[in-house]
Amino acid sequence: MSKNQINFQEKFTKITEQWTPRVIAQMNDNQFKIARIQGEFVWHKHEETDEVFIIIEGTMNLELRDRTVNLQEGEMYVVPKGVEHKPVAENECKILMIETQGTTNTGNVGGDRTQENDIWV
Repeated sequence: MSKNQINFQEKFTKITEQWTPRVIAQMNDNQFKIARIQGEFVWHKHEETDEVFIIIEGTMNLELRDRTVNLQEGEMYVVPKGVEHKPVAENECKILMIETQGTTNTGNVGGDRTQENDIWV
C-alpha cells in the first residue's frame, strides 16, 4: 500500500474500544480521525472549529439542541463551531471525523470520555 493510501476497513481493525478517535491522516492543520461508536456521547461544542462527521458504516443520530439529524452510511454533516451536539448510535457505527489538529473530542465539557489527542493508527 502506498504511503498516502489509506484503507478504512484495515484501520478500523486496529480500534477495538468505543469512542476512542484515532488519527489516520493529516492535511495542513486538519486531522482525519476514525472511531467506533455505540450508545450516547456527551453534549459538547467546539468554540474554535467546525467538525465534520462522515458515516463509513452504520447509522448515527446527531442530536442538536433544536433537532436531530439522522445520518446514514455514506452521508456527512458539518457541525458549525459553537453549536452544541451529541452523537448517538443505537448499534455500532464507524465514523470519520475531520477537525482541526488539537481539537478535544469532548470539546468544552471534558470529563471521563475525553481522549488523548494525536494518537495515530
